[in-house]
Amino acid sequence: MRYFDLRLTPDDGGLHPVDREIAAGTAVDREAIMHFEALGDGSLILLYRLTGDAEALLDRLDDHSSLLSYDLMELEGDAEFHLYLHVTPGAPARELMELAETYALIIETPIEFVHRDTARMTVIGDHEMLRSAIDELPESLSVGVDQVGNYAPDRQDTLSALTDRQLEVFRTAVEAGYYEIPRRATHEEIATRLECAPSTVDEHLRKAESTVLRSLVG
Repeated sequence: MRYFDLRLTPDDGGLHPVDREIAAGTAVDREAIMHFEALGDGSLILLYRLTGDAEALLDRLDDHSSLLSYDLMELEGDAEFHLYLHVTPGAPARELMELAETYALIIETPIEFVHRDTARMTVIGDHEMLRSAIDELPESLSVGVDQVGNYAPDRQDTLSALTDRQLEVFRTAVEAGYYEIPRRATHEEIATRLECAPSTVDEHLRKAESTVLRSLVG
């Protein structure tokens, strides 16, 4: 079995009409989809982890034509909350589920949102099946492959050894184009995004790079 760590960016900002509505608002930030399940009638169950103003979001979603039901699970003393959604079939989530079924693939959860319009997920299955599924992704999705390898249930992701702050700085640097050729971002620009000092960015990137490289070369 193989795994592909993918980044999917929908052209219209969301994996489903309701997801697009959540992404388009400013009341909340999508952190992750903790669980999803396709039901026999084609409808979809989603469990989100979100941060922000839950009531403002529910006001926005209340009369959405694709929303069948919802339930809010607030976490006491925290801006983070979980939102259960039961939604009608919608693109491109429908196509993703159909491809997973056609090619006998497993989509691991959580599916993390790395910024407002990109989802990071791990897909598991036969290598050729995975490649075929990626080739058949709808044109409305831009796809990037972060990592490929042999799957083991207890595998440790290369990034799991980083502290939360190192991971945040490292991911921000990647998204900003710091590691592209030619380089598209500086420490100062990354620091502006993170609202910290350039020296802090430099320190965290050095430590993150050292940890990742040691993991890759053993």
